Amino acid sequence: MKKILFISSTGGHLTELLELKPLFKKYDYHIMTEKTKSNASLKEEYKEHVSYLAYGTKEHMLSYIFIFPWNCLKSIYYFFKLKPDVVVTTGSHTAVPMCYIAHIFRKKVIYIETFANMNTKTLAGRIVYPIADLFIVQWESMLKLYPKAIYGGWIFR
Repeated sequence: MKKILFISSTGGHLTELLELKPLFKKYDYHIMTEKTKSNASLKEEYKEHVSYLAYGTKEHMLSYIFIFPWNCLKSIYYFFKLKPDVVVTTGSHTAVPMCYIAHIFRKKVIYIETFANMNTKTLAGRIVYPIADLFIVQWESMLKLYPKAIYGGWIFR
């Protein structure tokens, strides 16, 4: 059974990622996100299928310059611990290192550009687009910005 790592930052990106829950039953899955009070309950629902990275935001740049490298190291650790065949992400910055690690080790990277952007690229999208095996957009208008992308429609049911 394929091992799938579902990774995103917290908040709206995580909300989008959890819309993929029907896929969890079909694969050996693991969820990774930033640890916050708002998503601590994930451990109760998904038990050992959840791991956390440190929460960091670019709005607090002083702490972020320490948190981001730490999360890169943790991503390397989790990549070798979990050994995913595929990394699926809805973004954002938290997922970028894992996407590159997966790409380096020739694993599949599936990036789903956020529903929140219908006319502009996200920073994470711009960074992951060149290495993604499958890049999915939720708005047809985004195909102009990402010509190799696939229009998948809205992730929200």
